[in-house]
Order: sequence, then structure tokens, then C-alpha cells
Amino acid sequence: MEAHRSRIWLFGNFGTANIGNDATLLAISQRLRLLKPDSELCCICSNPAQVTAEHGIDAVPHTVRSRRIWDRGLPLGKRMPATVLGVGEELREYVRAWRTLKGAQMLVVPGTGLVNDAFGLSGWGPYGLLKWSLVARLRRCKVVVLSVGAGPIDSVAGRRVVRAALSLAHYRSYRDLPSKLAVEATGVRAGQDPVCPDLAFGLTPSPSEPPPPEPRSRRVVAIGLMEYMESYSEAGPMQETYGRYLESLALFVRWLLQRDYDVKLLLGDDDTAVVGDFTDALRRQVGSYDEARVVYRPARSVEELFVELGKADAVVATRFHNVLMSLLLVKPVVAISFHHKCSSLMSEMGLSAYSQEMGEMDADALIARFQAVTQNAQDVTRVVARRIEHMREALNLQYELIFQPGDQKPGFQASAVTT
Repeated sequence: MEAHRSRIWLFGNFGTANIGNDATLLAISQRLRLLKPDSELCCICSNPAQVTAEHGIDAVPHTVRSRRIWDRGLPLGKRMPATVLGVGEELREYVRAWRTLKGAQMLVVPGTGLVNDAFGLSGWGPYGLLKWSLVARLRRCKVVVLSVGAGPIDSVAGRRVVRAALSLAHYRSYRDLPSKLAVEATGVRAGQDPVCPDLAFGLTPSPSEPPPPEPRSRRVVAIGLMEYMESYSEAGPMQETYGRYLESLALFVRWLLQRDYDVKLLLGDDDTAVVGDFTDALRRQVGSYDEARVVYRPARSVEELFVELGKADAVVATRFHNVLMSLLLVKPVVAISFHHKCSSLMSEMGLSAYSQEMGEMDADALIARFQAVTQNAQDVTRVVARRIEHMREALNLQYELIFQPGDQKPGFQASAVTT
């Protein structure tokens, strides 16, 4: 790192094989290199080595603490001594954060669904955001939260930590209205905070060396699979939701095969077990089938996923960024909504009619939506192309407001970027 250059630190769960998060990091780093060429980009993340290798950004881990502060799994006699050691480690985490943010100009939280308590408060729960934001403010460093996704935030402690963390930000925006409402429900005064599109809308899918076209005689549908995320998806999740999701998709794929489509299975994270779960469900529905017609295509980067989606004639996807990246390619897409962010995205794109709630999965309804989106493909792609331009204009305005020359205090015209 060069001492004479001001530093912008990016904070997020990056480097973990989650292509949606990687797409967000790619989008913000590309834009900041254009807008702030004299600043040094650094990253506080999950896997610093991976981020540095893929994005050329110096990075540090968001935590190195190895002990839990209060471990209910320990016998009571060992719990208090372990707590003392855990508290000591956490104090050293604050010292490490203080040293890390020396000379920082900004701490930027770029998008992703970071603001929730579905997986607890520590780790990538809201406590880490609170800690790093607090230290940034003590360092007189601007804290900027850009187009972030929020919710669920169900616990009392979660609401308090989120409120404390986001209250430290100089600027906040949310990628959809439900995220803003979830934050407001914690007590944050978010009335003037804008809603601005997901940062990945700033990406332009243009592989430098397009692969040669694959010879094929059938149309191809890409199916984006995902393991059910239970409490992250909905309050009071039901175990049968995942099974019904797989069985409905299997019936849908049987329908596709009967109509001379080929199927390409895609993921967006390292939840590869869902591929086996789905193929088991497919065998239950159709018995034996030509496995060359239902193929799993691993995509290990944003660029690879764009390439694989680009080869499909239509897409049926579950993960949020699989849907978003399909839209960037102007593909006819049906979204299986496992979280409010998916249905919100389809609504913002004028495509609510082609969104299927995961908790209400039904093969006949999915087939009907697929038939509708493919029959109306010409009109759909026209609408999508217009909405993408609108999303990009809103993002451009947000970037100009925050990263303009002179670093005027961000947020002075925040409402102008509301979509």
C-alpha cells in the first residue's frame, strides 16, 4: 500500500464463491477506479487472498478472532474464563481496525444483502458492520452505505445493532423499498434515504473473447438452482418448502424435455449439494433420462456466469444475482423468489407477472409463467432494456453525488437518486 495515496476501504462478504457478491465488488471497484483514480482501493472481507487475486485489491480479513465471547456449548465452569479470553480478543480486534483504517478517506459498504440477523449478530451479522463503522467514525472517515439490501431483522438485539451501525453512516441508500422499510422498522430515521438500484446494474456483460458458438439443435433453458435459506427467506420457514421447490422444478424440467428443450443447471454460490438434490428429484419424476440434455455448468466467476447465461434462450433462476445478470443480458427470465429482494427486482423491472414465490411453488404455475414470458419475449426484452437504462442513470447520479471532485459531504441531494 502506498502511504501518500488516500484509501477507500470496501467492506463486505467478498471472496467466498458467492458470484452475486463478487459482481457487486466488481461493479464498485470498476467505477471507483474511474471516479477516484488517485485513491487506493482496499477491502475488508471474508477471504482477502481471493479478493486480491481476482480483483487486484489489497485486502484484510474482517475478523481474526477465534473465540466466542459467550459459548453456551461449554460447561458453566469453563464459560467465564473463555469469555474473558474472548473479550480480550475482541478488544484486540478494535485495535486492529484502528490501525487498518489509518489514513482512510472512506469506508464504503457496497450493496449485497448485508443488513440482516438471519445468521446471528457476529460473523457477517450486523455487529461487524457496527464495529468497523464506529472505528471509521473515530478515525474521522466517511461511512457510506450504498444500495444495500436489508432484512430480515427479527431479533430485538439485531434491531438495536443495525440501528446503531446504520446511524453512524454519513450516507445510506437501499436497493429496494422493502429493505428501506426493514431498516426504518429498527428505528433508523431513514425517511430521506434514497432507494437506488443494485450496484450490479452498473456492469456491462461483454466478454473480451466470446466463446465460439456451440452446435445445437435444441433451444436451451438455464435453471438457476439454490439451497433453501430458511429464516433468511421467510419468518417461520417450513421444511417442506425445499422439497416442494425441487419437485416442482423437476416437473417443469420434465415438461421442457418433452418439448425438445435442453437444460443447463447453474448456481451462484458453493451450494453444490442442491444439484444432487435436484437430479434425485428429476429421476423420481422421469426415471432415466438422457443426461447430456440436463447438464450442470459450474461458473466460478462473474464473467463465466455471464457466458453461461448468454448461451441460454431463456432463464428460470432463484438466486437474486442470477436473475439480475440474466436481465442485463436482456434474456426472458422467470424468477423464483426466495426473498423480498427477488420479487422487488422483478416489480422494478415491470416483470411481476413472471415472478414465482418459492413458498408457493407449483409446477403448473411455473410452466404458465415460462410460456407467457417466452411468448411475450419481444415485448419483455423491450421493457427490460428501457428499465436497465433507467437503473444505470440512477446509479450514475448516486456515484456523482458521493464521489464527486472535492469530496463534498455525501447525501446533500440524496432524494434525487430515488428510483
